[in-house]
Amino acid sequence: MEEDMDEGQTQKGCLECCIKCLGGIPYPSLIATILLYAGVALFCGCGHEALSGTVTILQNYFEVVRSPVDALDVFTMIDIIKYVIYGIASAFFVYGILLMVEGFFTSGAIKDLYGDFKITTCGRCVSAWFIMLTYIFMLAWLGVTAFTSLPVFIYFNIWNICQNATVLEGATLCLDPRQYGLVPINEVKTVCAGTEKFYKMCESNELDMTFHLFICALAGAGAAVIAMIHYLMVLSANWAYVKDACRMQKYEDIKSKEEQELHDIHSTRSKERLNAYT
Repeated sequence: MEEDMDEGQTQKGCLECCIKCLGGIPYPSLIATILLYAGVALFCGCGHEALSGTVTILQNYFEVVRSPVDALDVFTMIDIIKYVIYGIASAFFVYGILLMVEGFFTSGAIKDLYGDFKITTCGRCVSAWFIMLTYIFMLAWLGVTAFTSLPVFIYFNIWNICQNATVLEGATLCLDPRQYGLVPINEVKTVCAGTEKFYKMCESNELDMTFHLFICALAGAGAAVIAMIHYLMVLSANWAYVKDACRMQKYEDIKSKEEQELHDIHSTRSKERLNAYT
């Protein structure tokens, strides 16, 4: 009987510990972190593969070759964008962890306000710094989203020309990469409807896959923007709670100090009266 009671108390203690641990998780920050990681992974992975598909299309169907000299051609720009993608992936992986840790500490500071852990000025400065940094990153992701919409627009035009070329017979429709600044003006790399390259490109998997990969990259950038907005709401709410908690903490300290002073005065007067009576 005693063993059953001990086992029941152990299970109850484990359950209470699990509930306490789950209650300490900052779920808004966790949701924002998951959304940020999903958006960054989608943008970086799909964007990288879409750029590789763009290189294949330019080389196979438009016969664009890489410049032999160190010139800033379209292939060099694509390589630079790929390195930027590598940096974005690593940077926001670390930033998501930092924001998650900040959410844990902020939640702990509020819940343990009357315990041993106290809110410090440094903690408030860190929260304000994260708010400013997250706002800057949100604006940066808005720019990335706008930039990612450009290749989606270009590939939509190419896909639209391929569809119209198969519907309208005898129409003279051409694709010229000079219109999008991909090749210099003096290089003619036009692919027109009716040619073998045009139909091979329109029926190829590279064009369809690259188009959809850029759409997925655009969706990932939009998810990252939503995650940054979510982070801003969470950080702003935490900042407001911490600010109110700091005021409450100062009020409790002043109240405790005044009560201690009143207690000391009362004790002193009691001793004086006792001495006078004696």
